[in-house]
Amino acid sequence: MKTKSIAMGVVVAVVGAAVSAGAANAQSRDQIRIVGSSTVFPFSTVVAENFGKLGKFKTPVVESTGTGGGFKIFCSGVGPQYPDISNASRAVKDSERESCAKNGVTDITEVTIGYDGISVAVNAKTKAFKLTIPQLFLALAAEVPVGGKIVKNPNTKWSDVAPGLPKTDIEVYGPSPVHGTRDAFNELVMDVACVTFPEIKALPGDQKKKVCNTIRDDGAWIDVAEDYALIVGKLNASPEAVGVFTFFYIDQNKDKIQGLTIGEVKPTFDNIASGKYPLARPLFFYVKNAHAKLIPGITEYVKEFLSDKAAGPDGYLVAKGLIPLPADMLKAQRAQTMALAK
Repeated sequence: MKTKSIAMGVVVAVVGAAVSAGAANAQSRDQIRIVGSSTVFPFSTVVAENFGKLGKFKTPVVESTGTGGGFKIFCSGVGPQYPDISNASRAVKDSERESCAKNGVTDITEVTIGYDGISVAVNAKTKAFKLTIPQLFLALAAEVPVGGKIVKNPNTKWSDVAPGLPKTDIEVYGPSPVHGTRDAFNELVMDVACVTFPEIKALPGDQKKKVCNTIRDDGAWIDVAEDYALIVGKLNASPEAVGVFTFFYIDQNKDKIQGLTIGEVKPTFDNIASGKYPLARPLFFYVKNAHAKLIPGITEYVKEFLSDKAAGPDGYLVAKGLIPLPADMLKAQRAQTMALAK
């Protein structure tokens, strides 16, 4: 089978906010522009909406480009024609910082906003089953160990991976490489699983990295770019399909989908917040410091995002599925962003 791919970009100018190409290239701009992670997108969007309702500044424009795509745009330069903030479902890479620096983007503030969990889900009516991290690797890696050798993945059904798993085709809809969620999946699943297989652990560095991080392209894994709501639709329509995305979509679609237990731990709010769930990870956004003095409202937007009413334990972002930071960490994030106002 050939590799399947589904792409759906999302651009939302919330509450009527819009920026034309001409405005983006103008000498000045009075509206915050945000790009990046589709995982952070729903949280950033609701903050932008509430920020705009305060009436002092225009509602920010929020664009879902994926984490990697967001950093590429964000790092293109300094000035009103470039974005001010980049949402991210993983930390910025050294290579991305280098790209930023080459284009004069040398002063950036990293803001941790809370936690999320990468979830493996099925239709709400499907009989749930449990998976381990090594089993996920054996189902989804391009190459796996068989009989002491590394071979092209022969597993076509979940029951091929381990006895007791469903006798259904492996059909998994998951994040494309543009997503920070894909990077996090590689780190939290593929890399972790690799060290459990002696045949892979014994490989030279570059070869081991390739085996660990290469997901199969024979149609068992279907890349989904940008909009995870599409995965929810696929799971809702197919009782055998499996989806890989963020906890937010399970939390908001409990009538349609259910999260599978990974390593004997279910993807729940409490398990992610406590760190018990093995696929939990932090979420971020990055602010271009030079723009805090150039574009009106950036400091105020950051304060709104980190406020108790938004990111606190009873905040409106928690109602949207964000796992909040502990109080001391949230306080620390506020303290480090105070420099933006200076």
